[in-house]
Amino acid sequence: MDAARIEPYKAHEKWKMENNKPREHDITEVVAQQSAANPSENGLIMVINHGKVHPPFSVLWATVLYCAEFICASVLSRTYQKSDDVVWMGLTITFMLVPSVLTQLTLTFVHRDLGRDRPFVLFMHLLQMGPIIRCIEALIVYCQGGKKEEPYVTISRKVKLKHGRGLGPAFECEIGHSERKLAVHRNAFKRTAVIQAFLGSSPQLTLQLYATIQEKYVLPTRLALMIISMISIVYGALVCSVLAIQIKYDDYKVRMKPTAYLCMILWRGLEIATRITTLVLFSTTFTVWVVLVGLTNLFIFFFQPWVEFWARKASLPENIEKNFSKLGTTVVLCMVTFLYACINIFCWSAVQLDLADHDLVEKQPRWRSLAVYYTLRFMENVTLIVLWYHFKSDFYEYVCTPLLVVQLIVCYSLAVLFMLIFHQFCHPCRRLFHYNVEDCLRCACCWKKKQLQPPENHAHGLHAPPDLTNHLID
Repeated sequence: MDAARIEPYKAHEKWKMENNKPREHDITEVVAQQSAANPSENGLIMVINHGKVHPPFSVLWATVLYCAEFICASVLSRTYQKSDDVVWMGLTITFMLVPSVLTQLTLTFVHRDLGRDRPFVLFMHLLQMGPIIRCIEALIVYCQGGKKEEPYVTISRKVKLKHGRGLGPAFECEIGHSERKLAVHRNAFKRTAVIQAFLGSSPQLTLQLYATIQEKYVLPTRLALMIISMISIVYGALVCSVLAIQIKYDDYKVRMKPTAYLCMILWRGLEIATRITTLVLFSTTFTVWVVLVGLTNLFIFFFQPWVEFWARKASLPENIEKNFSKLGTTVVLCMVTFLYACINIFCWSAVQLDLADHDLVEKQPRWRSLAVYYTLRFMENVTLIVLWYHFKSDFYEYVCTPLLVVQLIVCYSLAVLFMLIFHQFCHPCRRLFHYNVEDCLRCACCWKKKQLQPPENHAHGLHAPPDLTNHLID
């Protein structure tokens, strides 16, 4: 009788313990609460996050842009062939295939497929359909991820930002296989988006806008290709800006707000549209000279990192790739600097190259480079527009050219204004700046006032202005 009474009691206790056991989606909160109550000695909080996989929207969006631009360029090339426009057809195909081939090589290099037995994937890359198969792989990983608990492959340590400041201890988060694979896909497509934008979409948009002005009519396919190219360029510029922020503040959990994205879109859109329009208008009057302007910009931005590298007497970074020799490393660095130069021809790249660093990016860029770039670019755009205005052809007699000149100058000024607004009010890490835009402007105005004062009034109290070029915390 006693044994019969004890057995139901044990079964009830076992059922109670199983029901009170936290489920998988509660692991994060339970461990965070326990760690917050008993933090470790180094002030870290361990957060275990199984099954939380974010959708690969960036991969899907980059694939849609790639396919849309490729299809529109193919249809437009067919239209040029029917009308015997051999020059337009050849240039359109060139600006379509060159970034496509580089995109296939980038995806193959990032995923290391050459050393793996994946013939179907390599065949898709040969057909220029690599982004499609990669996007399908990312969607499959996302659909399968989070359904069961996975062993973690790495640990990510970040500091949370509250109101733009780093508060509280650092959080360590375990990253599973699914999240790791999706991170590789996202990083690969970020690189391809930048390549597609500034090695394909930028020259493609410039070419089609020039062809539209020369032929004096707009084809529907050409208009669609110009719109898609413009969207691709703006998206590539946004990727550059976000990557620059993530590289500079790698220790922080950075999240961009919708207002920050809106401000960046206005900044980048106005900057790129004004720059391309200026180059196209100048090329309609000075066809040969615009090539000289483009090559000059290309050579300046291409050799700038190399001159700084040689001036420092630095050595080539090691471990960029295990199987690379010094020649292979040099070739990769030349390709990176070429992409860097192409970006700066059309807009601000948001990063400064440091060829001696393993990450190839300067971690503490200065306000000075940003100010010098936009000052010189504004002067160049105004010079090109004024030269076009004085030597324009009769084609523009039905266009209010003075108003067009004013609009281009005002639009570029608005782009600079939105850039300043972003860094002052919308930057996710603006409170971590050592000096912001307001401090730089105030210091510049105060320094000018001191220069205008008589020497005897401030001869003893005159000091050099503080170095406001470094906007990061020491």
